[in-house]
Amino acid sequence: MRVVFAFAICTVLFLSGCSSRSNDEIQRSELDNLYELSQTYLQAGRFADAASLLSQINTRYPFGAYAQQVQLDLIYAQYKVGREDQALTVIDRFLSLNPNHGDNDYVRYMRGLVHLQAERAFFRDAFGVDRSDRNPVYAERAYDDFAELIQRHPDSKYAADARQRMVAIQSRLAQHELAAAEYYLRREAYMAAARRGAYILENFQSTVQVQRALEIMVTAYTELGLTQQADDARAVLVANF
Repeated sequence: MRVVFAFAICTVLFLSGCSSRSNDEIQRSELDNLYELSQTYLQAGRFADAASLLSQINTRYPFGAYAQQVQLDLIYAQYKVGREDQALTVIDRFLSLNPNHGDNDYVRYMRGLVHLQAERAFFRDAFGVDRSDRNPVYAERAYDDFAELIQRHPDSKYAADARQRMVAIQSRLAQHELAAAEYYLRREAYMAAARRGAYILENFQSTVQVQRALEIMVTAYTELGLTQQADDARAVLVANF
């Protein structure tokens, strides 16, 4: 009886092992099929479908064979359909869980792009027209994202494009400061206008807004009776423009 009982236990354990392996194989096959379908959606430009399917895969198979690649694809798909909050959530989670991943330069680059897209979406939804006086918080975050990318991954293939985008963002930030300076000038708040102009001169020297900032400084200092400061600003203006 002992031999029979032992044999029965071994048989059950063996069959259980076979069943477990069978389930694993079934799950892997299902995962393979789902991931392949998500790639088909991405290649066809069906980004909403891809994002939905990749989200399902990410939830059902968080530690599956494609776990990290699914998250990378999901970041891109969410970005393409304009779901900035969801994309940023995946980005932050990926960087937190994979601090040394080989694609982190791409993830940081995408975070910059997502913040830029959020900037454009906020502008479009809130105003529908060009308003340089709106809060540039998303542009500032994008600038920081690209700066971090360049600092951490100076040899990344995304670094050159990040630098170009930083130049464009600087112009956007300078335009915001200039809009504030113009506002203060119209309100005859001359010291505030002069300070905004000086801020542009100090922080955004390579932007086209510098010329107008100097002109505002000359006007504001003149109105305040600060002759020396007005002359200094005028000298810089004449020398450069």
